[in-house]
Amino acid sequence: MGLIEIAVSQGRKSLSEYESKLILSDYGIPVVEEKLAQNEPDFLSAVKSIGFPLAIKACAPEIAHKTDLDLIKLDIRTEQEAKTVFYWIMERIGAFQDAGVLVQRMAKGKREFMAGMTRDQQFGPCVMFGIGGILTEALDDVSFRVAPLERSDASEMIHEIRGNKLLGPYRGMPPVNLTSLEDILLNLGRLGLENDRIQEVDLNPLIICEDMPVAVDALIVIN
Repeated sequence: MGLIEIAVSQGRKSLSEYESKLILSDYGIPVVEEKLAQNEPDFLSAVKSIGFPLAIKACAPEIAHKTDLDLIKLDIRTEQEAKTVFYWIMERIGAFQDAGVLVQRMAKGKREFMAGMTRDQQFGPCVMFGIGGILTEALDDVSFRVAPLERSDASEMIHEIRGNKLLGPYRGMPPVNLTSLEDILLNLGRLGLENDRIQEVDLNPLIICEDMPVAVDALIVIN
């Protein structure tokens, strides 16, 4: 039984961030390096394996807005600091079933986009792309296409946002790898077409590391 079927059988409405990224990875969507830990030995092993600096997050299907709950700590640079964050988070998520802590490599990049898929009642799976991060709601700069997408559709989506200048060379940063961005949108469309149980996918932010987009946060909503 797959992750989606298990979640449905449990009556859940969404997958955890870790589960969501496992599915996205299966569809060729690049995600940040991370490990899930539910106890201190596994946590310390993950810290040692990934290395500093780190992002450390709470992880449970019931926790969708981790920032609002102060359950994300960024740019962790020492083992002692990491352990303090681990105890802080675990104390606050103990009531959630199968909760744990995500240990992530700290993604470095100044440009943030977002991508996703939503299942429209009339048109079916629709793919979205836009400016992401903390500016998402303020700028409301997004484009949509109905799946399935051709590569030309993905290219048009990427370039028609108002903030498309961020895609090229910008303040000493290299141009974004557009092929990789297009692949993400194409694969999101395929994910929606092949999985009727998925109602929504949210990748925000997609951080541009050097020139490559990487999903550092993800949510899959199921019906």
